[in-house]
Amino acid sequence: MNTPTRGSRRSLMFLALTSALFLVGTVRAADGWVNLFNGKNLDGWEQHSGKALYRVEDGCVVGTTVANTGNSFLCTKKTYGDFILEFEFLVAKDMNSGVQFRSEFYTKETEADIRGKKKKFPADRVFGYQYEIDPAARAWTGGVYDEARRGWLADLKGKETAQRAFKQGGWNKARIECKGDHIQTWINDVKAADLKDDVTLRGIIALQVHGIGDGTKKKPGEEIRWRNIRLKEL
Repeated sequence: MNTPTRGSRRSLMFLALTSALFLVGTVRAADGWVNLFNGKNLDGWEQHSGKALYRVEDGCVVGTTVANTGNSFLCTKKTYGDFILEFEFLVAKDMNSGVQFRSEFYTKETEADIRGKKKKFPADRVFGYQYEIDPAARAWTGGVYDEARRGWLADLKGKETAQRAFKQGGWNKARIECKGDHIQTWINDVKAADLKDDVTLRGIIALQVHGIGDGTKKKPGEEIRWRNIRLKEL
């Protein structure tokens, strides 16, 4: 019997390791999760509404406030209906932000009927459900706001456990589940919102940088970072 040489043993070990990694990758792909952000560039995303700055740095999407622009949104080019969305974020303490889901925009000014009320939407203005990111004292991160449409659908008044779950100055984990008219959110594995609403059942995902007016009250240059943005369709 021939004894494997040191070189051949290394080759066999390499092949075994490669096969194992391939199998792990296959399992991860088979479980249905898809990364919406590749960690390298903004392929698959496009900006709408405002002119805040977005860039990629250290495997994160970084959103930066600028003066004299409205709310800005970095949007997926694809739309999603029933899904679980997870992401992590790190936000400056004086900054307001959010993540849109099942959201929309019109390419031209459009008047639409929203639950019996007429509302006019400017061209390119993103609107719809938003996972609130709110590092202010009220601590409503994880609440659901209907951006540019109806306002608050589920705030965190009286939900002290969810309010305390937000980590000021640290990375936070968010989770959104949408199935039919049922919408649920979590902040760091603590349930934040649970509601039923069927105004929009499919739409884009978008990363919001809130406007700061002329920059007098809030100085430009505040940042929010997002990473590990992944989605599983249901």
